[in-house]
Amino acid sequence: MNLIERDDPRYFTQTSNEPYDRHNYLIHFKNKMPQHVDSWEQVQSIWWNTDSSFLSHVEVLNNPDYEESKPKSKAKGFK
Repeated sequence: MNLIERDDPRYFTQTSNEPYDRHNYLIHFKNKMPQHVDSWEQVQSIWWNTDSSFLSHVEVLNNPDYEESKPKSKAKGFK
């Protein structure tokens, strides 16, 4: 069995094991409306289980819930 090479567009990398909820995703298909999903795990599951001839791309969207819960920092600047 041949493994997917790093330069293959199907190759995924993971840089952290921490929970990540900053984004939502739209999976665009060549033959229908995009599908909205809430997690990267859902993106990967759909991407790997769908015939590649139907897949177009994934759009990354900012998660408004994350933006609202993010701690607000005080403005800092030059004095």
